[in-house]
Amino acid sequence: MSSHREAPEIAKDPVADSTDVYAFVSPDKPDTVTLIANYVPLEGPAGGPNFYEFGDDVLYDILIDNDGDGKPEIVYAFEFENEVRNPETFLYNTGPITSLDDPNWNRRQFYKVTRIEMRSGREIVLGRHLSCPPNNIGPRSTPKYEDLANAAIHNVGDGVKVFAGQRREGFYVDLGSIFDLGALRPVQNLHLIPMPAGPGVDATKDLNVHSIAIQIPISQLTANGRKPTDRTDPKSCIGVYTAAFRRKATILNENRDVSTGPWFQVSRLGNPLFNEVIVPMGDKDRWNRTQPIQDREFAKYVLKPELAKLLPVLYPGVFSKLAAYTKPRDDLAAILLTGIPNGVVPGFPGNFTGKPQADLLRVNLAIPPAASPNRLGLLGGDIAGFPNGRRVADDVVNIELQAVAGAVLNLVDKTFTPDAAVGAVDQGVTPDVNDRYQKSFPYLGTPKDGFHTPAN
Repeated sequence: MSSHREAPEIAKDPVADSTDVYAFVSPDKPDTVTLIANYVPLEGPAGGPNFYEFGDDVLYDILIDNDGDGKPEIVYAFEFENEVRNPETFLYNTGPITSLDDPNWNRRQFYKVTRIEMRSGREIVLGRHLSCPPNNIGPRSTPKYEDLANAAIHNVGDGVKVFAGQRREGFYVDLGSIFDLGALRPVQNLHLIPMPAGPGVDATKDLNVHSIAIQIPISQLTANGRKPTDRTDPKSCIGVYTAAFRRKATILNENRDVSTGPWFQVSRLGNPLFNEVIVPMGDKDRWNRTQPIQDREFAKYVLKPELAKLLPVLYPGVFSKLAAYTKPRDDLAAILLTGIPNGVVPGFPGNFTGKPQADLLRVNLAIPPAASPNRLGLLGGDIAGFPNGRRVADDVVNIELQAVAGAVLNLVDKTFTPDAAVGAVDQGVTPDVNDRYQKSFPYLGTPKDGFHTPAN
């Protein structure tokens, strides 16, 4: 979770495994939108001697649909390359790394970022040979890590800035409990196999991730080239997803494998947890290889989610109204596949992008950042939070668990009354936002270093 190791084949290929996507109006620069795509799930900070990095044989895309057809009109493509200074040493660094061109840093990674405008076919290279920062190794090897990270934030013109490198894992989840037969520790006394209730355990609090982040003026992403002001206009909304591609053929070689042929999609992600807990095992790999516009093929899993059937079984007598509900889950279809129309959620002008069903993270760009964000987003009355886009600290696990349990079903089906226990559906994990995140780009906090972080 959110999309960590979500399908059998991509779990074998972590550098191409998209873990999380974020899209939000930048809180400190509200004329811009920040898009973040994370890869390489569950990074332990002590990763030497071959520290984590992006794949130099993987194409990473962040894709934007700005006209509601479920297909991307704008793509930001990232391609990486490695440079090894001294192939005669096994060491990542031979001394302290104090700058991005420090000779002590032996294995450096660089990237090219290209903006592709799909309608015209125009490709604009925004930057070449842009440096990633090193991994955060420890106080001797990376003594001033934030200086290195800040130096790796690149302004590439027209108000666009980019960053690609290691950051703190922003997604928080009680992974061990949830996948132990759906247990939520705060209410596990009500579970089919009961245990004493207690606080949740944040399985990712000491982990890192590799993050591709780009901050773009809003006017560069909308169909009409303007910053929208009408919150109720569907043209104010965009849909975002990320995808990773590998060459279609790989030839194994004694010295170095050679990849050839066209790019082939091996991973994608829009909304958190979609492939993780909505798509069943037999379709997970296929889902990763299809396009969002094909998600009508998977809509049946949204309309009849397995988890909604499991909750009443795992928590006997707690979700009786949910157990009795047999109609298609139009509430989940709106959240995950089309966006929420205006008028459905009181006070929320919606983020509906059109009838095509596609797993896209939709954000209404006319809604400004919240002055006091609520981590439960729309469920907490904060219209600038998930599922209206996704900010780095949004509690997407609790939001989606409560939604599956029927928290907002009554908004689209007036005959349904949510079970009284819906509000108690809680994984019991609350991150320290001042430790885990930062208030400026790229918003995910300083990665944990291997020296100070105990092994999991």
